[in-house]
Amino acid sequence: MKDYRPIIGITMGDPVGIGPEIIVTALCEPAVYKACRPLVIGDAQRLEAAKKCAKTGLNIKTIDTPDSGQYKCGSIDLLSVFQCDPENTCWGKPTAQTGKAMVGYIIRAIDLATCGSIAAIVTCPINKMAMRIAGYAYNGHTELLAERTKTDDFAMMLAGDKLRVILVTIHVPLKDVPSILSREKIVRTISIARDALYERFGLENPRIAVAGLNPHAGEGGMFGDEEENIIIPAVNCARKQGIDVSGPFPPDTIFYHAAKGYYDAVVCMYHDQGLIPFKMIHFTDGVNTTLGLPVIRTSVDHGTAYDIAGTGKADHGSLIAAINMAIHQAVISQKRSSQNIL
Repeated sequence: MKDYRPIIGITMGDPVGIGPEIIVTALCEPAVYKACRPLVIGDAQRLEAAKKCAKTGLNIKTIDTPDSGQYKCGSIDLLSVFQCDPENTCWGKPTAQTGKAMVGYIIRAIDLATCGSIAAIVTCPINKMAMRIAGYAYNGHTELLAERTKTDDFAMMLAGDKLRVILVTIHVPLKDVPSILSREKIVRTISIARDALYERFGLENPRIAVAGLNPHAGEGGMFGDEEENIIIPAVNCARKQGIDVSGPFPPDTIFYHAAKGYYDAVVCMYHDQGLIPFKMIHFTDGVNTTLGLPVIRTSVDHGTAYDIAGTGKADHGSLIAAINMAIHQAVISQKRSSQNIL
């Protein structure tokens, strides 16, 4: 019988962070295997080390291709794409070698997703400094994914069951945000958000709110003119494109209303504007997903947690949430594609 469970590629992330550990504990959950075929992309030796730390009895099976896995609870199907030197690899101690490894996992996953061998990518946390030491000039997963898939227009969304936020600017200094904002960039982010909410989240007519940049959304120019000169024109332009978008709203109120269900997502002007309210609500179950890519990518919404790596204390809740969201997006995307063909 044909197996209709989507294959979800899970990249190990930093091999000396908590990524390997949360993978082995998450894949002890039978519910994961009922909904998908989880394929780990990483390092066999590091996964074995994590298994010992987490005290699980899972059998790790190395395979060559995604379609050769058995995908049964009790074992882990692994594509081992990089072997870290065990004598020079220690929990919580990133090196150029671990930086090279984490990038290797991601690149393999992107290539598998691009050719359709896996339905989605779920990424465990990486260390940006280790990437730099290894010679890669990326600010994070998002930029690597965009470059590898040749994507110019993309956006970061943090999503939970109560709140979704999308960022116009991502990893930039706060002082640079006003000069980076533009009508075109905001309109593009709103459009990417609308398309993703329809195509991958199954919302027929998504309602999008836009947060202002300044206190009280500028209050008519008293506290800044970015709303009048940039954000309001961008919102009006998006409305003319048929998007159900409102704002800009004062940042100190809009997240409350969105969490109450009045809006499906909030477009935010900068990183912490969106992530602070989001993590207040979804600290343990939030998911990071990249919009605008030709492939589906979700991620845990936390870091490498070097202080507890290798101790067996890491919580795999965010990884479970990221896997579930990847499955949901894969199923919705498949349905939308079938509708378009018909």
